[in-house]
Amino acid sequence: MFSETLVHGGWGAILMYADHKKEISGAQKNTTNNIMELTAVIEALKLIKFPCSIEIYSDSAYVVNAFLQGWIENWIKKNWKTADGNLVKNKELWETLYQFTKIHEIQFKKVKGHSDNAFNNRCDELARKAIQDIL
Repeated sequence: MFSETLVHGGWGAILMYADHKKEISGAQKNTTNNIMELTAVIEALKLIKFPCSIEIYSDSAYVVNAFLQGWIENWIKKNWKTADGNLVKNKELWETLYQFTKIHEIQFKKVKGHSDNAFNNRCDELARKAIQDIL
């Protein structure tokens, strides 16, 4: 379904509220794109100090579809197993992200990657720079 090739990976996120904007990023050696996609959302949510309504825009079908298509609810019902009976990969990250959905009212929105979304493109830049910083 989703590739799990180990690479040097990076993530970037932009938090925006009213006139405020904060950019964050990080990188890790020997990781997967899926771990980085989850990490970006989790690290952004960690910075939010009180429960609120949040819109998360991501080009990650892996992250967005888990919520919009009900995958995560099904995984939980099946004791963290996929529809084909395999254990869900990155379970600890999914559990962490799921806990944030119990604190905040979160709407996940899919954006097209590598296109005309300036914020998504900036997140890609932040991720690439973070990778360069660990090499």
